[in-house]
Amino acid sequence: MQESQNIEWKKIWKDDYLKWICGFANASGGVMFIGKNDKGEIVGLKNSKKLLENIPNKVKDILGILVEVKLQQSENKEFIEILVNPFPFPVNYKGRYYFRSGSTLQELKGQALNEFLLKKAGKTWEEALEPQASFDEISKDAIEEFKIEASKSGRYPIIKNENDLKNIFSNLRLYKNNAIKRSGLVLFGKDPRDYNINAYLKIGKFGHSDTELLYQDIVESNLFQLPDKTIEILEKKYFKKFISYVGLNRIEKSEYPYEAVRESLLNAVIHKNYFGPPIQISIYDEKFMIWNPGELPAELSIEDLKEKHASYPRNPIIADVFFKAGLIETWGRGTLKIIEECKKSGLPEPKFEISNGGFLVTFYKDIYTQEYMKRINLNDRQIKAVFYLKKSDFITNSIYQEICETSERTASRDLEQLTEKNILKKIGERKGTKYKLKFGG
Repeated sequence: MQESQNIEWKKIWKDDYLKWICGFANASGGVMFIGKNDKGEIVGLKNSKKLLENIPNKVKDILGILVEVKLQQSENKEFIEILVNPFPFPVNYKGRYYFRSGSTLQELKGQALNEFLLKKAGKTWEEALEPQASFDEISKDAIEEFKIEASKSGRYPIIKNENDLKNIFSNLRLYKNNAIKRSGLVLFGKDPRDYNINAYLKIGKFGHSDTELLYQDIVESNLFQLPDKTIEILEKKYFKKFISYVGLNRIEKSEYPYEAVRESLLNAVIHKNYFGPPIQISIYDEKFMIWNPGELPAELSIEDLKEKHASYPRNPIIADVFFKAGLIETWGRGTLKIIEECKKSGLPEPKFEISNGGFLVTFYKDIYTQEYMKRINLNDRQIKAVFYLKKSDFITNSIYQEICETSERTASRDLEQLTEKNILKKIGERKGTKYKLKFGG
């Protein structure tokens, strides 16, 4: 057994540990053991009888909740077991709110606290009503686009002939008690930032470092039109086009597959934490990244995203609108589609990760062209090795010597330089060392 989401070990009792009980109560519950070290080994207690009485009273008086406290014995040593149930209402410790996440305790502040309190109240930001808003603030173009897509998808066919905005919003659960919900205004509003200041997207083109911002764009739009408007800017200004011909037909191919990029943007819009900062796209010579605030739900891991999985949308009302428009599925296949589209285009598998409190997707392109490698001063041997790796999973020092007809010492120096230039990543040590292409590997 080890410390986890639901288990905590402490050698002795301190009143400050009421924070941990608060964190368990606000999350999924848990067990705290007093009288065990950080390896879970029993060290015993000298004042166990007194703690058995004091702890439940302090929990009740300070946190306002009831917990089950048991005296346990093993190996002739006594320890305390505190069982904490999850509570449907928010629990605070001296006016501060704590939450158990993994094996850590987090104090909730700002946007995270707002989201937590709404969730405990059985609400989300999507459901907040805006009584002063009117349908004059709704974009007719966005609604017409939605009607076309929803009718075409077959998931909401009666929308085709519906022109009453009140009926449309009511059927989409965007209207209640004679007021438009905030989600409706952000989804279809003329100026959604009037109701959520961070409902926009930033694009930045970077040079050789994260501090070298070359140029940027701000995309301000309602959420329904935001993905397509963003792609239009990316395709016109940021992504290169490759032109080829089949007979007399001119074919343009973008650096990155359209469907994969669009799916990622849809995911970002649907799963974004709207209490957080805007969605951000960072573009580099060898990759581009889409980041949105809001970590994965507790039910999913990064590895789950690489296979069919259940769908847990952070913003279910927004997700339902995009579903009715036929733009997303509800089967957790979005990330699979992104991976498949990249592979079909001959690109490396994109990388999914949690970063800076948000979800990050990184797309890699094949930067290993003769022109690029000459520009970064690779020698002919190194270029030959990179072309070898484009067709092979890895290279070793001995393979390098063979294909480049060089000595072990020269091979070692060349491979070290390729690693320093971030072209290769080193795996293993000594004779078992292998090298792989870094981006997308």
